[in-house]
Amino acid sequence: MSDEANAIPRQAPSVLFEHWCEHPGCKVWGSLGYNIGKGETRWYCFEHRWEEYPQPKGGRRF
Repeated sequence: MSDEANAIPRQAPSVLFEHWCEHPGCKVWGSLGYNIGKGETRWYCFEHRWEEYPQPKGGRRF
């Protein structure tokens, strides 16, 4: 809350991004995004997650 009388209230962003699994035939929400290099992010569901995705230096998986 602002103390200024003429302050303009902030508006919520009007864009909603929907990421669906990119596996052929899958109609599930793609909650896991993979981005390699400067290419576009690819989205997959948990069932079709990318097992060969480069692991962090600690070697921990999902």
